[in-house]
Amino acid sequence: MTQWRELPIAGAWEIVPELHPDDRGVNAELFKASLTREVAGRDFSTSQVNCSISKAGVLRGVHVALGEDGTLASGQEKYVTVASGSVFDVVVDLRSDSPTFGSWEAVLLSGERRNAVFLSAGLGHAILALTEDTVLLYLCSSEYDPRLERAIDALDPALGIEWPSKDAHGHPIEFMRSERDRAALRLAEATASGTLPER
Repeated sequence: MTQWRELPIAGAWEIVPELHPDDRGVNAELFKASLTREVAGRDFSTSQVNCSISKAGVLRGVHVALGEDGTLASGQEKYVTVASGSVFDVVVDLRSDSPTFGSWEAVLLSGERRNAVFLSAGLGHAILALTEDTVLLYLCSSEYDPRLERAIDALDPALGIEWPSKDAHGHPIEFMRSERDRAALRLAEATASGTLPER
């Protein structure tokens, strides 16, 4: 049976499906709308599915999307899993009125475990690929709109995310980031400038 484990940041869960192996391979139930509704207390409507393939050392995020009304509260929810490889998956609380604002939690996602994370609106997301050709799948509650996307520096010392220093094979990691992520504001800057609005 699929297990949902709520993370210390409210509104974020790790989902661990039951695996059904046989001599042909493995089958797993990765997403079920009724179970998501039961645990999260609301429907999760998938408007877009993204796939990203990353080399070991690729660091993506911290990303969050606002809602059409420009608030975090109505922003994008995500259901993220790994089809192949492994990632250090990080959830960051960007909700200014939350008791865990600015804190982070990490989950190791892998193609072997088939586990996933579910993030409510207002939670930032970042991943560090630990294997070559890591394949991630993102189920998103809203379609991508660059006007609503926000990025926070994943290496912001104030966040203090403890990124792994070695990949899945024990080799030292050299972070690879996009120009956008390298130029991202730190959390304090983003908050002060209104980049991250009140909920």
